[in-house]
Amino acid sequence: MRSLVRVFGLASAVAFASACASVGGGTGGSTTSGGAGPTSEQPSPAIIWPIKTREHVDLWLHGFAVLQEDTTFVPFFKRGYSTDMIVLKNRANVVSQLDANRDKLRARLALNPQLINAQFVPLSFATWGELTQTVDVFVHANGDPRAASSQQQAGAIAFLAAYFQTGADRDWLRLFVQSLDDESSRFYHSYWVQQQRERSNVLDLVDTLWQRTYRPRMQRFLNNTQQAQGTVLLSLPLDGEGRSLTNGKQSNTITVTFPERPSDAVEAIYVIAHEAVSGIASTAVNDNITPEQRRTGLGERYQSAAAVRGGALLIQRTSPEILDGYMRYYLKSVNRPVGSNVQAAFTATFTLTDTIRDALVRQLDVVLGGI
Repeated sequence: MRSLVRVFGLASAVAFASACASVGGGTGGSTTSGGAGPTSEQPSPAIIWPIKTREHVDLWLHGFAVLQEDTTFVPFFKRGYSTDMIVLKNRANVVSQLDANRDKLRARLALNPQLINAQFVPLSFATWGELTQTVDVFVHANGDPRAASSQQQAGAIAFLAAYFQTGADRDWLRLFVQSLDDESSRFYHSYWVQQQRERSNVLDLVDTLWQRTYRPRMQRFLNNTQQAQGTVLLSLPLDGEGRSLTNGKQSNTITVTFPERPSDAVEAIYVIAHEAVSGIASTAVNDNITPEQRRTGLGERYQSAAAVRGGALLIQRTSPEILDGYMRYYLKSVNRPVGSNVQAAFTATFTLTDTIRDALVRQLDVVLGGI
């Protein structure tokens, strides 16, 4: 599954969610670098690719992290995340509906693995209240845009219907949102606020590294790949495989790992580079694999490796002093030893055919060579 996707019906969904915003409430906390805490303010238009956090995005991804078996080559979620959350909740003597409904929710995920694509859903909403209100409309309409009372509402229903296509999927969504609501009130909200407080210095450092050093170096690449502007979200559950959404030159979201310590702040930059090249990596793979390779799942493995290798190429061209750290980070992410030669271990772990590798290099050359 690619990190970079274009979401069906995004404009209509967001418009409908905004119309519902006055009803408000729920988990909508957001922080930006330099802020004092949760806020619903939008970043200044003058800030290019601001660094932010959003509680409802983390809550949604937290739900997936504790439910799904993360068997992807480059993991979505931090290793041991689910176990760590169980330990924290046990210490606090907390049991939520997410715990009570875990087996039922997991069973549907196993029957329909495509539901994992719904990890991207919260990136299209500003708050938890907006998301849950849209879900409520969608469920009551049985996923049918023709049951909508307005064009905006129809667009919002169609947006969610692309992810939740059957009655069983809609039932899963209803139970998932209900369970997350309870999880938030009993545990996750207080945990998230505490983590924002404890990692505020990390947020500030990531912002400094990004805005003063690495974003200006990558901006040419971002401009020439239709990613001139957007928002970077630091997310507590995520690891080396970010969750990103593209919807035009000015409306992109890249969601990446939230490092735990200031000394690890550059890890967020690594994942930003990985996510930024996902589009050209996907093209390089799709143009150079056979239908049989696509059917057997080899294409998906190549796409994962190509995004990692592409990120390394972007780092090498723009910020070679952190290339060694990038390679070490992704080797650690996939639980592979570094050995005596980091580059050799990296290349051997994230293998590509010569044709895919060469196509990736050519595309990067074209993008960085553009105006």
